[in-house]
Amino acid sequence: MTIETVNAQKIDIPETSVGVLDKSVHILRVLEHGPASLSQLVEKTGYTRSTVHRLATALECHQLTGRNSEGKYVLGIRLAELAAAAGEDRLLANCDTTLQMLLERTGESAQIYRRQGDQRVCIASVERSSGLRDSIPVGALLSMNAGSAAHILMAWEDSVLLYKGLKNARFTAGTLTAVRKRGWAESVNEREHGVSSVSAPIRNARNQVVAAISISGPTDRMGISPGRHYAPIVMSAGNYLTEILSNASHA
Repeated sequence: MTIETVNAQKIDIPETSVGVLDKSVHILRVLEHGPASLSQLVEKTGYTRSTVHRLATALECHQLTGRNSEGKYVLGIRLAELAAAAGEDRLLANCDTTLQMLLERTGESAQIYRRQGDQRVCIASVERSSGLRDSIPVGALLSMNAGSAAHILMAWEDSVLLYKGLKNARFTAGTLTAVRKRGWAESVNEREHGVSSVSAPIRNARNQVVAAISISGPTDRMGISPGRHYAPIVMSAGNYLTEILSNASHA
């Protein structure tokens, strides 16, 4: 048994007879704690630069790792897909009905996003079958600089990440203060001209925000104050999925 230290936390890394697998898992365990450059991966794993580069590149080809806007390595979308297929990801396993309900009650496309480094990834989505719609496919990476889902995923971050995230954002610290106070977010023509959205948090059993649930559509249809009309139903959907995650942790 070997021990690594990441962000002052000791993590047991079991060793098997398959060294390349052990090293690949070691890299993934480091990325659990956030984005890392190649140099940071080398430092935190203790492997040579060539070894880390070779393994991280291979993992990226299989979508087990990815890159954020700064070029740093992050955990890849394939891990979420595998977890859902195995029934381990309670959020993905239980969100389809909720998203469909949002679509039926609001008439707008609905999505769930998770933060992935300096971006957010769409992990689930349902769309209108006809008419104008905001089409966001599963696996799409969007900026954390704009959009109501970005507000939600950033509003409860620590002060260091808040300061960093606001540098290039199209919203302000005051926007996030309002989000924390009311518990939901809205954006109008912020991520894309002509598109509006409303989002609410999904929390785990420790009350941490782990995802954002959203509806989005044309501003002409949703209006210039979409939260006034849609926030209660989006918040209700977020609370329902929060309850599922909380109950799962006590099962």
